[in-house]
Amino acid sequence: MRDPARLLCRLDRLPPGGCCEFRIGAGDWPLRGFVVRVPEGVRAYLNRCAHLHYPLNDLPDEFLTYDRRFIQCRMHGACFEKDTGLCISGPCLGRSLVALPVCVDGQDVWLADEADIAALAERYA
Repeated sequence: MRDPARLLCRLDRLPPGGCCEFRIGAGDWPLRGFVVRVPEGVRAYLNRCAHLHYPLNDLPDEFLTYDRRFIQCRMHGACFEKDTGLCISGPCLGRSLVALPVCVDGQDVWLADEADIAALAERYA
């Protein structure tokens, strides 16, 4: 039985090439991230720009460029590859988003068991 706190989203909330925001934990500083569909499956990242660590989005689930090819920071315009999190343009060129390990079980996307939620929250929340 999986820990319900590790459920990030359902695949039906992720259209091809789309994103879904999630929060793990409660209180003023939950761990925030998002899941994005890629051709090989799904990837998850912390919702922190590699530049100044601001949240990437302004609106819920809005992480992608207009053409949906890249993840984009709304604050500085930095663009990141969806499948690797690598910044390909902007002030953090060459740096990467913090990737989170995930697994898909049926229609559910979970934070993988090897991810330590407490350590991630302490470091990034």
